Amino acid sequence: MKNGELKIAIVGSSGYTGGELYRILLHHPGVTVTAVTSERSAGKPLTDIFPHLLGLTDLVCEPLDPKAIAKKADFVFLALPHVTAQTAAYRFHELGVKVVDLSADYRLADAAVYEKWYEHGHQHPDLLKSAVYGLPELHREKIRKASLTANPGCYPTSAILGLAPAVAKKLIDSSTIVIDSKSGVSGAGRSVSLAHHYPEVNEGFMAYKVGTHRHTPEIEQEISLIAGVVVTLSFTPHLVPMNRGILSTIYGKLASPIDTERLHAAYHAFYENEPFVRVLPPGQFPNVRNVRGSNFCDIGVHADGRTGRAVIVTAIDNLVKGASGQAVQNMNLMMGFAETAGLKFAGLFP
Repeated sequence: MKNGELKIAIVGSSGYTGGELYRILLHHPGVTVTAVTSERSAGKPLTDIFPHLLGLTDLVCEPLDPKAIAKKADFVFLALPHVTAQTAAYRFHELGVKVVDLSADYRLADAAVYEKWYEHGHQHPDLLKSAVYGLPELHREKIRKASLTANPGCYPTSAILGLAPAVAKKLIDSSTIVIDSKSGVSGAGRSVSLAHHYPEVNEGFMAYKVGTHRHTPEIEQEISLIAGVVVTLSFTPHLVPMNRGILSTIYGKLASPIDTERLHAAYHAFYENEPFVRVLPPGQFPNVRNVRGSNFCDIGVHADGRTGRAVIVTAIDNLVKGASGQAVQNMNLMMGFAETAGLKFAGLFP
């Protein structure tokens, strides 16, 4: 780093998260993006891939060569597919470059759990053990000291932030948790597939990977740490015909009878000093329109006295707080910037 300016490389820049990273980093006062990589688009200007960046960058995509990238950048964001990121993170770590990995490769602390859910062995289990799970609201001090931060998945971010206060304060029975989540199509990535083709998605609404979604162990890992016991929960994702956003509705049996005001007070106290979590007033619930393009997570809560359940609703932008914005938040912590640097903007106009 020279003259206080951090040089950034975005590795895997042609996907939605790569483009969103560049958009966000344009707002950051202390960094400059000096390199972008893409195997499929090597040699192409970044503006060919993301025309909305026209006039804002003259960077050209290059193949991934960690040694060459390390000469151009002090910090790396990995926006690579699962499995591919394993060795890339390892090589940058060996070169002394700090990394935020947006893939799932370093999120699960147990290599055996990773292999079970991702059907691929982990090639660098020693590095896996030293990676820090990058949810600032829970692991802020560990992230500050990390050289490799595993950026959380989008669904887990919405679910864990929704559950953390109730589980930490033992307001719900952690064995009764049910998470019902709906995501925009960008959550599936930018690669072309029939399932995400416009005629297949438009005017449709469906559950998918019921009981088998790979984000399930990630949510269970973090909620188990908070609860202090092993937690097994139900998580069902749904695909909604919108571009971006996640709305999660979470249910859990109340541990003892409480009203909405007390439940809300617990959430307000838990997140009172968090810059990117907004606990809505009692009786109000989130809308993905209000977080679109922002790094906010909005939360609404209700204690249902009739059924004895807590109902918790969260909304995030899956590409920002669910991916690139949270990655920048983690970088800020790792590199000593103000945590909100580059992220002080409201959502896109609905």
